[in-house]
Amino acid sequence: MSKIRQLLFCLSLAATLSAGAQTNSLVWQTATGRVSAALHGEPLLPLLEDIGRQTGWRIFVEPDVERNASTKFKDLPSGEALKMLLGDLNFALLPQTNASARLYVFRTTMQNATKPVSIAKATPRRVANELLVRVKPGTDIDALAKSLGAKITGRIDKLGIYRLQFADATATDAALGELKNNSDVADVDYNYIYDPPATPQMLANAPVGPVSLALNPPPSSGRVIVGMVDTAMQSPDSDLSKFLLKKISVAGDANLSSTDPTHAYSMFQTIIEGMATQGGSTSAQILSVDIYGNSETTTSWNLILGLQAAVNGGANIINLSLGGTTDSPVLDDYVNQVLAKGIIIFAATGNSGENTVDSPAADPGVIAVAATQGGQLAPYSNYGAGTSLALPGDSVIYLGNQAYIVQGTSPATAYATGIAAGAKSNTSQIWAQILAAMQKKFPVPQK
Repeated sequence: MSKIRQLLFCLSLAATLSAGAQTNSLVWQTATGRVSAALHGEPLLPLLEDIGRQTGWRIFVEPDVERNASTKFKDLPSGEALKMLLGDLNFALLPQTNASARLYVFRTTMQNATKPVSIAKATPRRVANELLVRVKPGTDIDALAKSLGAKITGRIDKLGIYRLQFADATATDAALGELKNNSDVADVDYNYIYDPPATPQMLANAPVGPVSLALNPPPSSGRVIVGMVDTAMQSPDSDLSKFLLKKISVAGDANLSSTDPTHAYSMFQTIIEGMATQGGSTSAQILSVDIYGNSETTTSWNLILGLQAAVNGGANIINLSLGGTTDSPVLDDYVNQVLAKGIIIFAATGNSGENTVDSPAADPGVIAVAATQGGQLAPYSNYGAGTSLALPGDSVIYLGNQAYIVQGTSPATAYATGIAAGAKSNTSQIWAQILAAMQKKFPVPQK
């Protein structure tokens, strides 16, 4: 082979490998109607299946219509996102009374979009070559990992919880089977991926100004500390900075180059708004724990680290305005340990509008919070068995002189956390009394 042909071959191979390494991503925030995508030759049918899975729409497509989507955008409204995703195809999105909206995709006429798109249950997203394992006391984890050909990339020796990394997905799956049958192992599962939370959207006409709340000197004992496990956040405006104890990251330092508020910043203000409903002052403060870092997603492992950091920081109430569709026994066990300490956990039910509850809100003992809209259950809010409370799913927050709105079960959860923390700091009530009063005031509406 000549040098020129060798060079051309190498360039062609490099291009092929580069294209193969690209990963398609579509995130549809149903609560805010905002969409982000990075697609490289995604066929039409899998794309429509993914849209249907995330939105709950019933989708019909014209038979024999084909198209590959290659596009990249962030935080577009649903209509603009559909135009980018479907390109030269036509579409019609029709709302339905007491039923899911219908999306028709066609090249000729809407009447020809007769083929229903079957929506299979999504495969849980996970780190392909990692497992989380909790071993029984006295187990030599280093020897166990070596016998499996694994590398220990994270360890919490006090809890007996470890993150194991393998050469590839095949080795990971094989090790999972072995560990499930190992008498020294208490729990084992994959390291699952959690999607990014909703992005606050700029609001042109804000109804009210920033919340006004005074900070009372925290008592020497019985302090109320909210552990907010979330994304990274900007430093608060000066009038709110007194409510922030400190910022911790278990996922590395985040690059906060944008001037828009992060999800954590909006939850921080929403918690304070909840506190303000319990009086003009409070001694409760917030400990911010970042489990996302610079990544758009996080994992079960980071969530465990985040919970541990909140507990070690003195939190006696924890806000989890996040969740995932996959249950992890290793995470569940640690959540149970946190609850056993008398720490209250509020968590979001999820935003897919289904009769289910995301994890870890689904764990027994966790206060699962749904969202309301106009006094009714919000159409995007999950509402499955075990849902304890339902609060407004819209929160207006401020950064600088600009107002933003964030929607979903995330702000509903943060609002609930703030109310509970404010009541605890201003009264002598025990948690059981506070939660009972909240359940009476914020019941879950019937779907």
